[in-house]
Amino acid sequence: MKNDLGNRRKSYKKDYLSESESNKNPFDLFHKWFQEADSNPKIDEANAFTLSTIGVDGFPKGRVVLLKSYDSEGFIFYTNYKSSKGFDIKNNPNICMSFFWPQDERQIIIKGSASKVADSISDKYFDSRPLESRLGAMVSDQSNIISDRKILDSNLLKLKQKYKSKDPKRPKHWGGYLIVPESFEFWQGRPNRLHDRIHYTQENNYWIKYRLSP
Repeated sequence: MKNDLGNRRKSYKKDYLSESESNKNPFDLFHKWFQEADSNPKIDEANAFTLSTIGVDGFPKGRVVLLKSYDSEGFIFYTNYKSSKGFDIKNNPNICMSFFWPQDERQIIIKGSASKVADSISDKYFDSRPLESRLGAMVSDQSNIISDRKILDSNLLKLKQKYKSKDPKRPKHWGGYLIVPESFEFWQGRPNRLHDRIHYTQENNYWIKYRLSP
């Protein structure tokens, strides 16, 4: 079945991005754009981004994960270390993050490297999660084949009984990754497909920015 989508059109005209108005530090511009996306009532999860890794099979793979914190050092998300993305990062720590906020007509692409955060950071975040989320992380043998959904539900019930009166500890195979960026690209939709693209890259510990042709 062939579906021709060639006639779909949208004009981007909500904002613009100039070199003079973009920040010297890409983290500052990221923070500004994130805050604007996060305050937009039409955007449900501004912290959702596509994490792309290179698989052990040589193919790239993208999936949506949630950003849980960020500062001038980098970006942190949490997952099962034994998941497919965990194995990918262990084999090749080079990753790509992509935020897309269509309501703001903006995209941010970040390339960098990922490494595990300290156990104390993972422990603190794990303990802050709702009990059901903590138990879910313990139940799921993420990315591995299971024969039936009932296995998850049954194991979750067992854990609920086990931890009815005590708090579960973080499994050692679950925790956070810190992504340290080496480049940013900020994309602002513009009319006639002449979008604004400002790219930042690090040179000698300084951020250098320049415009890319759309």
